[in-house]
Amino acid sequence: MDKSSSVSERIRKVFQDTYNAKPEIIVRAPGRVNLIGEHTDYNDGFVLPMAINRAIYFAARPRADRQVRLHFSDFNTTEIFNPETLEKGPSAPVEYIKGVASQFEFEKIEIPGLDGVFAGDIPISAGLSSSAALELAAARVFCALADIPWEPVRMAKLAQRAENEWVGMNCGIMDQLISAIGEKDKALLIDCRSLQTTQTTLPGNVTVFVMDTGTRRSGHGLVDSAYSERRAQCEEAARVLKVPALRDCSLDYLEANRDLLDPLVYRRARHVVTENQRTLEAQRVLAAGDPAAMGKLMNESHASLQYDFEVSTPALDTMADLARSFPGCYGARMTGGGFGGCAVAIVQSEDAAEFQQQVALEYENQLQIKPQLYACRASEGVSLIPS
Repeated sequence: MDKSSSVSERIRKVFQDTYNAKPEIIVRAPGRVNLIGEHTDYNDGFVLPMAINRAIYFAARPRADRQVRLHFSDFNTTEIFNPETLEKGPSAPVEYIKGVASQFEFEKIEIPGLDGVFAGDIPISAGLSSSAALELAAARVFCALADIPWEPVRMAKLAQRAENEWVGMNCGIMDQLISAIGEKDKALLIDCRSLQTTQTTLPGNVTVFVMDTGTRRSGHGLVDSAYSERRAQCEEAARVLKVPALRDCSLDYLEANRDLLDPLVYRRARHVVTENQRTLEAQRVLAAGDPAAMGKLMNESHASLQYDFEVSTPALDTMADLARSFPGCYGARMTGGGFGGCAVAIVQSEDAAEFQQQVALEYENQLQIKPQLYACRASEGVSLIPS
């Protein structure tokens, strides 16, 4: 039995045990890893993520009333709310679901009551977008039970608003969109301004590794944290440079006007401007089947995130360095918002097993932290699976 089958079987059993019934619908919503293009999405720039074969599953059946009863299997908690009388609570997985419900209510889409169970195999707070997967799973189930057509791009935007307005995380569109429209064996170049997308087939002889450092940002993640600070610095740079967003700024223009910017704000802007260039080039070299060129761009991205944007950590730097030191690795970088979580590497597939074993061992020896390295496949976006 593969990993996804294991989770889907588990959620069926938990649903039966919790509600003494079978679910009528099960949805799978994938997490994502961003290959390159970090902190560019909220600057109207370019990103190159792929949906991964780790996901959140949501099993549900309708109720006769409007009550939404949700059991979160991975946390062993149960939450109940009514979409007509939503109130914010402490930071918890259910707040993402309430946020989506609030957007449905705002758009005058009535969510029927339901009994539900969530389960998944995406590492939490690792930078792999378990929150966006929660949101898209909820949106897909709500649409099915409300009997309205599934419009993935519309629902990705709705889920983003839920996270911005309800949860308070001022994220861009990338995480929700890739979870909604990812395709098997493909990375997705997203223009975060127009939402135009380009699917790019990954080379068949390359394995993508997500490398969980076992470290997490303390407190409540990136909400009300350095993420918001970085975003404000980017907006300040765009204001001073008189461009709509840093996406509209060339490197030559930035350099010509660097004296107008505070040195720290200049470095933040330099990361975003060069990262957009790297992301567009990455799509080109992947399409040309050149993983070595892709790896070089990933290495440059990490350096920019480490020194200009300052969102890496010693653990992330160590993981990326160890990955790059392995002969079969083309390149590695931190991925996600930063301050802990995961790095990503692309590796010759024939060396994947040795890479996984050696890098994990060296990392644990150096930091006395046990990491998790996952060989990931590019996955399809949110989907219904047999209940």
